[in-house]
Amino acid sequence: MSRPRDDRQDDLFGPLLEEIINLRHPLVRLAAEMDWEFLAGRFGSVCRVGPGQPPLPTRLVAGLFILKHMHNLSDEALSERWVENPYFQYFCGEVVFQHAAPFDRSSLTRWRQRLGEEQIAALLQESLSVAHRTGAIESKDLERVVVDTTVQEKAIAHPTDARLTHRAIEKLVALAKREGVELRQSYLRVAKRAAIMVGRYTHAHQFKRARRELKFLRTRLGRIIRDIRRKIEGDSALEDRFGPLLDLAVRVRHQEQRQRGPKVYSLHAPEVECIGKGKARAPYEFGCKVSIATPATAPKGGQFVLHAKALHGNPYDGHTLGPAIADLEKLTGVAVRRVHGDKGYRGHNYPDQFKVWINGQVRRVTKAIRREMRRRAAVEPVIGHLKDDHRMRRNYLKGRDGDRINAVLAAAGFNFSLLLRWLEELLRVLLLILRTGLPPPRLASSGLQKHSSRSTQNSR
Repeated sequence: MSRPRDDRQDDLFGPLLEEIINLRHPLVRLAAEMDWEFLAGRFGSVCRVGPGQPPLPTRLVAGLFILKHMHNLSDEALSERWVENPYFQYFCGEVVFQHAAPFDRSSLTRWRQRLGEEQIAALLQESLSVAHRTGAIESKDLERVVVDTTVQEKAIAHPTDARLTHRAIEKLVALAKREGVELRQSYLRVAKRAAIMVGRYTHAHQFKRARRELKFLRTRLGRIIRDIRRKIEGDSALEDRFGPLLDLAVRVRHQEQRQRGPKVYSLHAPEVECIGKGKARAPYEFGCKVSIATPATAPKGGQFVLHAKALHGNPYDGHTLGPAIADLEKLTGVAVRRVHGDKGYRGHNYPDQFKVWINGQVRRVTKAIRREMRRRAAVEPVIGHLKDDHRMRRNYLKGRDGDRINAVLAAAGFNFSLLLRWLEELLRVLLLILRTGLPPPRLASSGLQKHSSRSTQNSR
C-alpha cells in the first residue's frame, strides 16, 4: 500500500468552495485551527510503500471520522450528506465542489481496522490541542479531573437461551450449506417453532412446558454438532472453517442460566459481557465498560472529555483508575494533581492515594476540594451526551477493537461539537464588538463569562 494522495488535481471548471461557503462558518474556522499535518503523520504511519492504488488522503479520512461522530451519522448517511454539504467537503480538504464522493462507505471500515485505537486517539488529542489554542480550556483544567465508568452496549438482541440455541442451529446449517456439507437433517422448521413456543410458554408462566421446548432445541443442536463433526473429520480446511462456530455452539448448548464465569451472549459478538451497574430501569447491560475522564473545574468552552477507553473483562472500577490516569497524563502531557471519583472507586489501585478523593469523603477535605467534589456530578451529563448524541449508546463496530475505537471516536466527536459552539460564540462576541465599538477586553471577557455560565448550566 502506497502513501496517501495529498495533492489532487483541481477541476478547472468546478466552482471553488471558498466562493460558495461562508468563511465565517464555525466548521471553516475549526478547519483552520486544526493541525492537519499532525494527523497526517499519525494516520500515514500505517501506510506502507507498495503496489496498488494509493489510499484516500489522510485529511479526508480524519475529517470523515470527526463529522460522523460529531453529527451522529452512520457511514451511509455520512456518504450521502458529504455530497450535499459544501462545508463538509471544505472541512475534509476539498478545493472545488464535488458532485460525487471520492470514497466508498466501506473505506471507513477498512481505515478503522487499519488505524486501530492507538492512531485514532490522535483525534482526541488534537481536539484538546485546538481547545487549548483557542482558549476553550486551560492547563489548570487538566490538572483536576473527574473519572467515572459507564457501559457501552453492543448492537445485539437481548440474549435468551432459546434465541441463542435457535440462532446457533441456523448459523451451523447455513455454513454447512455454503461449504457443501450435506446434513442428515437440518431441523430448521421444528427448531423455529420450538423457539417461538419457549417465548409463549414463558409469557404464560408455564415454565415446565418452556423447559421442555428448550430441551428439545438443545437436543437438536447437539445432533447437528455431532453430524457436522462426523462429516468434516479428517478435512483440515473444513475443520478450520467450522471450528470457531462449533466451539461457540457447544458453549451455548451447555451453558446454564445461573452459571458463573464467562458466557456467550451473542454468536456474532462473543466478546460481549453482562454488566450490572445497579440501575433500576436496566439491571443488566450487555457490552463493555468504558472509563471517562472530564475536568473537575468549569472550562470556558464546556466539559471536554479528556480520556476515554473501553475496558474488557468487566473489571472493578477501582482497578481501572491507575491505567486510566497514566493514559490521561500521556495524552495531555500534564500531570494530574487531584482525581475525583464516586464510591465505586474505593480500594483503587492508583499509586498516590492522597491525590484521589472519593465522593462522601470527610477527612483532609478543604473548602477548595469540597467545591471540586461538588463538581463530580458534571461527568454524568457528559456520559449522557456521548451516548445519545455521539454514537456510544449502541456500538455497531465489530470485535473488541471496534469497542475501543468507538469509545475514542465518540469522545473526539463530543469535543469537536463543543469546539464548534465555542468558535461560534467567539465570532458572535467579535461581531458585537465591531458593531457597538465598545472596548474589546471588557466586552470579550463578559461574553466569555456568559458563555462559561451557560456551558456550566448545560453540563449540569
